[in-house]
Amino acid sequence: MNYINQGNKDTRSGFGEGLYELGKTNQNVVALCADLVGSLKMQKFIDEYPNRFFQIGIAEANMMGIAAGLTIGGKIPFTGTFANFSTGRVYDQIRQSIAYSGKNVKICASHAGLTLGEDGATHQILEDIGLMKMLPGMTVINTCDFNQTKSATLAVAEHKGPVYLRFGRPSVPNFTTDDLGFKIGKGILLKPGKDVTIVATGHLVWESLQAAKELEKQNIDAEIINIHTIKPLDDEIILESVKKTGCLVSAEEHNYLGGLGESISRIIVKNYPCPMEFIATEDTFGESGTPSQLMKKYGLDKEAIIRKVLILKNRK
Repeated sequence: MNYINQGNKDTRSGFGEGLYELGKTNQNVVALCADLVGSLKMQKFIDEYPNRFFQIGIAEANMMGIAAGLTIGGKIPFTGTFANFSTGRVYDQIRQSIAYSGKNVKICASHAGLTLGEDGATHQILEDIGLMKMLPGMTVINTCDFNQTKSATLAVAEHKGPVYLRFGRPSVPNFTTDDLGFKIGKGILLKPGKDVTIVATGHLVWESLQAAKELEKQNIDAEIINIHTIKPLDDEIILESVKKTGCLVSAEEHNYLGGLGESISRIIVKNYPCPMEFIATEDTFGESGTPSQLMKKYGLDKEAIIRKVLILKNRK
């Protein structure tokens, strides 16, 4: 297996470390924040490079407009706020000022999905991937742990064009290793298998790996693919896997409408029709609760993945 658990860390801290590293190596990198420096773990960058940081305050639409303008002078702006405020609150500004003209803005969104937890539905967002992937030219990345978030932050600085980088609040297992590498648009095979393909993104990658261990006890050999880039999607790694296993489960902390699973289903229908099940929220808002309570209630944990795999077994 191509992973090892190195203890729990929050993915937003991976973003903070990546941004700090970029500050040392790329003088064009600047950071903007909408009054959430602590939540986005940007303080280390600010302390070292105060002249390359802009505190915009609770004015997210202005932040996107300023970021777009900074690119005209050759800067590479990284904007920081909660995923809900990075997308839903400012969609018009992103569409008109950033995506339409292909501005080199990196929209960095913390506290995504249900695992924002107790702050509830007004601060959680489960439709942001759909919003962003539908924008022409927008790259969409959703990382699974601290290491991958740091690597993604470094990678998007080198990518020309707008990027939506999505990560989370809670501490989760940090299990990807440097030897896995990070290439935008290329999925990662974490565990080979022959009976079922599980394609996961974000926090659901670890849950999928744990599900695979339990499935082994039932003599079901699951192949686990980590999809960190939802757009552009790595069609090749998915199709290669399902042609071997004959069925697929997608797993994400997002609405099934507009998410990773929906993108995968398009690939399957066009190229290799086979049974497929979805792990995702079902056209609903979230609610207040601890991350673990919410993941269990909304069917976003290893037990839910196992149930869907067993359903697939009977459909094959």
